Amino acid sequence: MTTPLSSPSAVTRAALTEALDQLLQPAQFKDYGPNGLQVEGRPEVRKLVSGVTASRALIDAAIAEGADAILVHHGLFWRGQDGRVTGWMKQRLSRLLAHDINLLAYHVPLDAHAELGNNAQLAHRLGVALYADARGRFGDQALGFMGHRPSASAAELADHVTAQLGRAVTLVAEPDRPVQHVALCTGGAQGYFEAAIAAGADVFITGEISEPQAHYARECGVAYIACGHHASERYGAPAVGAHVAAQLGLEHVFIDIDNPA
Repeated sequence: MTTPLSSPSAVTRAALTEALDQLLQPAQFKDYGPNGLQVEGRPEVRKLVSGVTASRALIDAAIAEGADAILVHHGLFWRGQDGRVTGWMKQRLSRLLAHDINLLAYHVPLDAHAELGNNAQLAHRLGVALYADARGRFGDQALGFMGHRPSASAAELADHVTAQLGRAVTLVAEPDRPVQHVALCTGGAQGYFEAAIAAGADVFITGEISEPQAHYARECGVAYIACGHHASERYGAPAVGAHVAAQLGLEHVFIDIDNPA
């Protein structure tokens, strides 16, 4: 995804960070790591690259694109990780620092945005009409989204998700049971399944599945679709990146680094 511009303007690093903070409101959320500017690069930004994860492959691709800043959902720093700058961390950081590239990361705030976030964008891609009232959100920090998409069967919906995301999904369900109330929480949100059941979902769509969720699905009669962590979270970063780039007059490119997880 590229934001077309005949002549991109330059904005300050501080202006880009402020625009993202105003949009995503990171102070409102508890999270597993720091949101916002994680690695300081050059003070002026003309070209913004967005991606899902601050991997070495994404950083190298951003360098080739001539990026001044990278916006990601999964940044470099997480609560409880080894703080030493060795191995993969050294390799990623050394590239960012050598090329003076800013790295900005928003985790939970990028999931939660009501229009541009991962959940809202996945719902849009799947044709799920999100409820505008209190039914539309559930779970811790209201990170679960709920909407309406009637399907003749759970198997039909699973086939639709497969076609839209371009990868096979895991379905645990009575395959012929019709579904209409669709709960979504992207990424590794299998822990939200019980809250989705309590909220009245017919089916829960997320990235991953763990052992207990298969039993809950069978025993509660609520379908479970796991479509891949990366596959479910490909849409928030480019949506936010394109929005902020248009707001500030920047060039924007989304780079999708394939990930089977």
